[in-house]
Amino acid sequence: MAAPRFKRLLALSILAACLYADAALAQGAKVSSPVELARRAGSLKPGQWVWAPAIAPAGPLLVYVDLSRQLATIYRNGVRIGVSTVSSGKPGHDTPTGVFTILEKNVEHHSSVYHNASMPYQQRLTWDGVALHAGGLPGYPESHGCVHLPYAFARVLFGATRQGTTVIVSKSAGSHGGADGADGGEVLAPSAAVEVQEGDFWAPSRSEKGPVTIVMSRSDQAVVVLRNGVEIGRARATLPPASDADRDTHVLTLADTAGQGRWLYVGVAGHDEESGRQLAEAIRSQVQLPADFYASVSAILKPGATLLVTAAPLSQSGRGSALTVISGAAQ
Repeated sequence: MAAPRFKRLLALSILAACLYADAALAQGAKVSSPVELARRAGSLKPGQWVWAPAIAPAGPLLVYVDLSRQLATIYRNGVRIGVSTVSSGKPGHDTPTGVFTILEKNVEHHSSVYHNASMPYQQRLTWDGVALHAGGLPGYPESHGCVHLPYAFARVLFGATRQGTTVIVSKSAGSHGGADGADGGEVLAPSAAVEVQEGDFWAPSRSEKGPVTIVMSRSDQAVVVLRNGVEIGRARATLPPASDADRDTHVLTLADTAGQGRWLYVGVAGHDEESGRQLAEAIRSQVQLPADFYASVSAILKPGATLLVTAAPLSQSGRGSALTVISGAAQ
């Protein structure tokens, strides 16, 4: 009698172990190849994530939060290394869109506003309370403005970022509008035809070190330069207008290719095919800046700099204060 009973107990133990393993895998998976990362990232359910840091073991990190898809995508050196489901701000507590940097990090943060609520692995984006942290993930926006992450993913992301890491929060990602060219090159070009306007400025002493982000607004025909999240320059520009088919935000990173700086597309969520493409010379030549401003920006650019091209107007208002440079909030 003992032997059959032992076998049944053994079978139940194996079944329980398998079920536990499946549940653990369903919440988070660590993989080692771009193909496996893409396969798993394409079918994530609320609370799930995938992480593949070995794909790009070194280089600057970029966090891209797509509010429309409720996904956070992590890039290192322009290569996607992780994707996670998120839950952003519910109506009335919308998560602000824009360009942010991580201001501070706290493993065991508790809210000073919401009844001392626990916010594990908090990474602050604004001083008035918006942050990345572990939290509920029902499959739709339900936070008070923060970006909720799965607990285990919040932990691994916390270990990968540093204070000053760039975080982009956007409503959606679109096609790159035909910028398929094989040629690379600088995305900025000087032009005597673009004159300095009232309100244009260059003040690098406002923030003397840290990651550089350039934001180009097609609707404003203007460019803003941020270093470590602080606006250090702004200028009027000539930019190709947004077409009806291409009114979304596109992200590029400056990479060192054979000793030359090249702007490469980051394959934001829903547009993985863009990843690694060089910016076409035909597109680059349509972007022009005042010559002096161009020279100043070029002097501070290093591999790891980030470029956003958006149809949205630029704004210094909103919950992100000076850090929020894309106006509007998630719907």
